[in-house]
Amino acid sequence: MKTSLLRNGILIILVCVVAGSALAQRGPGGRGPGRGKGGHGHGQGHDRDHVDFRYLLTNHQKIKRDVRELPDGVQTLTESDDPQVAAKIREHVYWMKERIEKKQPIRMRDPLFAELFKHAGQIKMVTENTPKGVRVKETSDNPYVVKLIKEHAKTVSQFVKRGFPEAMKNHPVPTTKNEVKKPEYIHPNIQQYGKVVPLPDAAQQPRAESKICVDLTKGGAADQLNPSIEKIARYVNIYQGAGKEPASVQIAVVLHGDATLCALNDDAYAERFKAESNPNLDCLHELHEAGVAIYVCGQSLIGKGSQPEEVVVFADVAVSALTSLVNLQADGYAYVPLLK
Repeated sequence: MKTSLLRNGILIILVCVVAGSALAQRGPGGRGPGRGKGGHGHGQGHDRDHVDFRYLLTNHQKIKRDVRELPDGVQTLTESDDPQVAAKIREHVYWMKERIEKKQPIRMRDPLFAELFKHAGQIKMVTENTPKGVRVKETSDNPYVVKLIKEHAKTVSQFVKRGFPEAMKNHPVPTTKNEVKKPEYIHPNIQQYGKVVPLPDAAQQPRAESKICVDLTKGGAADQLNPSIEKIARYVNIYQGAGKEPASVQIAVVLHGDATLCALNDDAYAERFKAESNPNLDCLHELHEAGVAIYVCGQSLIGKGSQPEEVVVFADVAVSALTSLVNLQADGYAYVPLLK
């Protein structure tokens, strides 16, 4: 008898522990699982918030939103006449408030949201459930963060107004007219051609020891630099200084089709096109000086009525573009076409 009572007592304790654990993992109003672990909110919590967000976007036309700007932030009222949507609004705001307080970011690909979460510690959120949704007061003592809060409020209103099309956009960090920066173009290797913008924090940075085979067939105006040739100068400059740090690269360009005659020396080019000189040679020479290998398709060259000896001295005439492209790719070069 005592043994049976003891066994039953232990069973009751275990049931209480399991039940308490389950309740602790539930969200507002007993709905939904608790937040997943991880500094960026991934896992169970991230998946739940993603589902909630999609639900609200799907039902955005059922949502009404009012935003009142304050000196130190905003006060918003977000509601719906649909009880299920209203409940989801309250749930979403509950978890977003927790993310702010615990500095667990979400939607980090969006510049505005990423910047907002960088300053989460300076944001104060006060929420009040209403019969149809939730009222939120969001403030900060930092004027810059106040600007972020107000811009975020406008963005959320656009989510409510437009739904998924707005959610697919990136939203810029707010600036004043004096803070707007023009792109900073640089020429880290080839000085007069192929300007680039430094993007040290962007994805897919230039990788050292890369090998690129450029297949160039595009022609151009006889009296102007072929834009595709300048594009190769941009490739050189990208690897030299557009990323976080310079990366070594081997580049080979194969000229054929309409681009073949871009490599003629000045005399041959002038006679062929009735021009003073070849406008492509200066950039081609800069590419050569930067280590770019330049190959001219012999078949195209002769087929267009020119001869190998008419090609500029720093370029090599190959048997064909076909053999050049096949050989270079066999040697580990990535194929990059600049075709018609």
